[in-house]
Amino acid sequence: MTRECSLLLPRVCAALADPRQPGSDDTCLEKLLDWFRDLTQFDPTVNLLQDNPCLMEFIASMLALPEPSASILSFTLRLAGILAASENRFQHLQQEKLLVRLFGRDGPLNSAVWEDASVRSGWVEGVHSMMHHQPALHFLCNGGGIDVIFTLQGDPSLFVASAASQLLVHMLTLSVESETTKPLSTKDCDWPACAQMIIKRIEDSLQSSSASHIEQSLKLLTSLFGSCRATWTEVLWLGIAKQIESFLTEETVQAQHMLANLLLNMAWSPVFCDTEGSFWALVTSALEHLTPVQAGPLAVGILRLYKCPQDVRIQALTVLLQPMDCILRAASQPLEYAGLLDESVSDPVTVENLLSSKSSCASLLCQTLAHLEELLSLIRLPVDLPYTSLLRFLMTILQFCNGFLSPASPLGSTISRILINCFRVQRSALDVLAALSERKGCDTLIGSLFDVLLAYLESPNTSPTVLKKTFQATSKWLVRLQELSCSNSQWQQTEKILQDVFLVLQKRLCSPCWEVRDSSLEFLTVLIKCLRDQDEFRQSLLSSEVPRLTENLLEDPESYVRASAVTAVGHLAFITYFAPESPVIGNQYNKENTVAKLQEILSTDPEGFPRRAVISIFTKWLRQGCTGQLEDTEKFVSRVIQTVEHDLDWEVRLGGLELVEVFCSQTICQLGLPKCPYAPVSSAVTSSIHQNESLQIFCRAKLFSFLFRSLCDCDKPVGQRACDILLGLRGNFYPISTLKDSQGTEDSPAGHGIAWLQRTLRQGSLAQNFPTDGGNGVDFQDPESMMLALGTIDLEELHDELNKSSDHVEKSPQSLLQDILATVGTIEENEADCY
Repeated sequence: MTRECSLLLPRVCAALADPRQPGSDDTCLEKLLDWFRDLTQFDPTVNLLQDNPCLMEFIASMLALPEPSASILSFTLRLAGILAASENRFQHLQQEKLLVRLFGRDGPLNSAVWEDASVRSGWVEGVHSMMHHQPALHFLCNGGGIDVIFTLQGDPSLFVASAASQLLVHMLTLSVESETTKPLSTKDCDWPACAQMIIKRIEDSLQSSSASHIEQSLKLLTSLFGSCRATWTEVLWLGIAKQIESFLTEETVQAQHMLANLLLNMAWSPVFCDTEGSFWALVTSALEHLTPVQAGPLAVGILRLYKCPQDVRIQALTVLLQPMDCILRAASQPLEYAGLLDESVSDPVTVENLLSSKSSCASLLCQTLAHLEELLSLIRLPVDLPYTSLLRFLMTILQFCNGFLSPASPLGSTISRILINCFRVQRSALDVLAALSERKGCDTLIGSLFDVLLAYLESPNTSPTVLKKTFQATSKWLVRLQELSCSNSQWQQTEKILQDVFLVLQKRLCSPCWEVRDSSLEFLTVLIKCLRDQDEFRQSLLSSEVPRLTENLLEDPESYVRASAVTAVGHLAFITYFAPESPVIGNQYNKENTVAKLQEILSTDPEGFPRRAVISIFTKWLRQGCTGQLEDTEKFVSRVIQTVEHDLDWEVRLGGLELVEVFCSQTICQLGLPKCPYAPVSSAVTSSIHQNESLQIFCRAKLFSFLFRSLCDCDKPVGQRACDILLGLRGNFYPISTLKDSQGTEDSPAGHGIAWLQRTLRQGSLAQNFPTDGGNGVDFQDPESMMLALGTIDLEELHDELNKSSDHVEKSPQSLLQDILATVGTIEENEADCY
């Protein structure tokens, strides 16, 4: 602790303990606690308390108040816990009887202020903070603290209840691991005293008739098995396994919904996953007895495991697929569908009843679909899914939802009526469908699949959000279709599907709903990114009205649509203008016309989104070498940066800097300058010529005026990026050996101007009216001046300043203490006559 802080701390403690003062800001109190954590973390001695007696005086004065402030009392409890985290300070506080008065029976526990949740939370957090040594453990156990914490597990405040449960887990672990002299075994189990008290309470709660007590203990066990992987957890489990198992079959106790998470946490633990005995038998029993909704999370969790008995994995897969099997049966004619599953884990009637109920059908299907998507997202699946049946299931669900399927079975008719226009199920099914496109084995149904997707794309009843999901799934399957057509020569099917897709897209681009137009443009952009190298795709696209309609949307009244249109037109240009043999007539005119339109949007569009899209597209064009020869590119970049440097949107200015960075890198590469300052140079003369040429290009393009101006930008990310680019340029133009020499140059003709520039840059965003036209002796278009600027200006210092957090001064402990004093004010000020 600094001398300044030690002088301020007594005043802060006095102000916080004074009941006449207004309460300090909670954020300041949190920061103050963080500071004390930092102070005590690596210093277990009592020096902090001895050097700052005001801390113990503060705690004592708070205890002496008849009606303390709830927030300050909560702060005091948490502070005392932090201070007592080391055994030395714990004993020091105990000598003054402060801890027993704070955390014992005669403390806040039996006062009116205990009704405030923040006090209870502070008590739990304070106890948790001090639980790092045996004296603290014994202090709490011997003082009746265990009973208090178990009671707080049922606190009306969820934060307090959760914290109490976590505290019990921590105490149990600490007790076993710090007080056990020999490894615990199932035959000879001698629990330490504190652990024995906690375990006895857990066992009593599990055997009680109170549903809330049972639920609290199950939550505690779930947390314990999730965080602790020690072998003693198996000893604990064997003592309660029978009672847990009984919850699966006893109808009087409704604890089944808690068991899935408990068993999953245990399954992930090496203590249980390697055992062949009773644990996996219990998992099998749970899969059989839990309802489909309760068993689903357990099943998908087991299927993610790599260490799991094969019979349990098969059973979990069966549970997951039961709703899918039921849907496929319901959609088919009698005797038409043999069934996906050989046998069911639970009664199929249960699943049928859930799917026949309006209140549970959509929920069960959405849960099943979410689990399937979770499995499909894994890079390596521990289990083989029946992909063809899964695709058929998804198609059936989607047809139920849009009314295109009229099943003959009574169950199918009921489900169809429930699911009609059910957006939740549609969205979930389309998400799984998109994920399924990356899996092999669905090729035989691909024609039928596109019939379903096109029906959704064409239907006026498809909501905008469902349409967006349909576009995403369609784009994924079109990529898959192209891969298949390349391997098996199914060109005609691919061409027909593409024509149908673009026909629908034409209509959607003209939709009166802006969300639909926006989604359509995003879909087109994705297709171009993925398929622009495919001949059939390019021909189908260019023979449609889609390119013309897309360009028309550059003038859409909605800014989001204009931005998406810019992106789509930018990617469309890779096919229409920048392809080696572009099929578009009047290519050059159209290209110049499109570039002019985008530049007009960049300079005149009133909204930021379209302008950001333009600068992003220009950078993409430049990066892929689509802006012509170096001379043309120089003019293009110069025009763009002169537009963006005055843009009010900082993201547009930042995009302009990215464009500059790409241009600099490409120019240096084209002219042969080494990108690395340590790279060998073939000829000093050649290097000097290329260096001078690139500098002239950058100056003509007015890059340096933009970069140095950006260093003083009021938005820090812009200044940081500009500084990074200038540091990169200096690394290319100045070998390390010559950089030091150049920094002493003061007497050159441009020296005074560069000195002014250095002073201006140190002001950062405070610099007003930054000149970029040669004012103050700085000529930003003079290569010699810019070379001098790169070598002279301390860019590292600027880089460090720009990368400092905006509150680096205010974050200091001294500033925090001053803030607290300023917040609470002085007694005299608070007592001033308000009349």
